[in-house]
Amino acid sequence: MAKLPFPILYEDNHLLVVDKPAGLATMGVAPEIPSVLSEAKRYIKQKYDKPGNVYLGIVSRLDAPVTGVLVLARTSKAASRLTEQFRSKQVQKAYWALVPPGLAADEATLRDWVRKDERHRRMHITREDVSGAKEAILSYRTLQNNRRSTLLEVDLQTGRKHQIRLQLSSDGYPILGDRKYGSEVSFSNGIALHAHSLAFQHPVQDQQLEFTAPLPASWESFGY
Repeated sequence: MAKLPFPILYEDNHLLVVDKPAGLATMGVAPEIPSVLSEAKRYIKQKYDKPGNVYLGIVSRLDAPVTGVLVLARTSKAASRLTEQFRSKQVQKAYWALVPPGLAADEATLRDWVRKDERHRRMHITREDVSGAKEAILSYRTLQNNRRSTLLEVDLQTGRKHQIRLQLSSDGYPILGDRKYGSEVSFSNGIALHAHSLAFQHPVQDQQLEFTAPLPASWESFGY
């Protein structure tokens, strides 16, 4: 029987929505290394007995240590229409992040210019006039506080690589467990960044879809 090594939140002829675990890349790794894309293709091929290559379109990504809702398109039409929804900001996404306690403001908007550092596979804050600089904007609000952490809900207004991780760290509050961006706190699996919910228009049917992924067990030791 065809199975995925992570939960399926929704499946039809056009979409596959999954709850991505920590430690698994969305795509773009060597063929021998599992990814969400390779595992999902194997699953579709086995379940529907499809010959040849299986089409699956990635319309958004989550970093390997990040968990939560991820949507894949099962047809090129669905991929094109979903990509346009993401591009035109018709998709509602909410990320949850744990950062150290003591945040100065309950809510804020962060605006920076960022650039890629390909050599070290990370991003940096930079100036607007630097070659390759792109604007990065996000807003956050505090959901809960305890003595070990603060739980934030983050709204991404631009979609830069590692954006939430970089901007919160630059603001003095690195995501727990994210050693690449300055956290000194141990986190049992991945980092404390979770794609909590995702809402969009079905690419073919006249239907609004909304999905929520439960918090991983790794958050429990921080009280969530």
